[in-house]
Amino acid sequence: MTLTKEESGEDSGEGDMRDAYVPSQRRIERERYKRARARRATAIAALSTLVTGVVLYFVVVNAPGWPRTKETFFNAQYTREAFPKVLEGLWLNVRLLLICGAAVLVLGMLIAVARTLRGPVFFPLRALAAAYTDFFRGLPLIINLMIVVLGVPALRLQGVTVDPVLLGGTALTLTYSAYVAEVFRAGIESIHPSQRAAARSLGLTNRQALRYVVLPQAVRRQVPPLLNDLVSLQKDTGLVSIGGAVDAVRAADIIVGRSLNYTPYIVAGLVFVALTIPMTRFTDWVTARMDRQRAQGGTI
Repeated sequence: MTLTKEESGEDSGEGDMRDAYVPSQRRIERERYKRARARRATAIAALSTLVTGVVLYFVVVNAPGWPRTKETFFNAQYTREAFPKVLEGLWLNVRLLLICGAAVLVLGMLIAVARTLRGPVFFPLRALAAAYTDFFRGLPLIINLMIVVLGVPALRLQGVTVDPVLLGGTALTLTYSAYVAEVFRAGIESIHPSQRAAARSLGLTNRQALRYVVLPQAVRRQVPPLLNDLVSLQKDTGLVSIGGAVDAVRAADIIVGRSLNYTPYIVAGLVFVALTIPMTRFTDWVTARMDRQRAQGGTI
């Protein structure tokens, strides 16, 4: 006689129950201990942070010059006046970041490729690329900005813009392209020569091997330092104000010059910090993700 599925006790529910994993008592106690330690560590960190904050607060507010400092740097009236104007000027900084960031990536990549070209015929190009990176990495950004923003208009060249925003963006691009070019070059040179050799053995030309094999791997490896350079670029866009461009820093400077109160500088600084923190955390997340992939043997 053939038993039905229900009579034989082999229904899917009983099978799932038999196959279900039941952790041992030792494992349960270990997990409970880990959770207790995590809660304890969180509580200690919160308490120590609170105590440190309270101590710093009383040290600052009880300083002899705190009333004058509070009036000069933390005035609520000037905060309300400066905040909308600083935000309006910040839009210029954001546009400079987007445009200059894209230009820096393209120019930096071209310079890096030029420095890694092989063969004696490309020596002049390699020498020019090396001279460019050496010069602009050694030249302070503030001096570069002054030379471009103030020096180019003094030449009175026909057809050359005198707009401080465009000139300031050009100076930022020139300086940061040198840094980014070295980041890209380090990524290209970190690729093992066997990768290029394998691509050539499959029939790819040198240019195709560079484009389809070397560069994709190099860029992936260099994403964290590239994001760090973009974070630095975001902060340095405020330096275009030296040419008269009304960005967030210049908007704050106008109010400071009229009121002799430095609260607008604090407002501008906090706005830049608020803009930078998400980019920094994103960089940290990308770095941690790539580290996990390397540890697991994944694609890098």
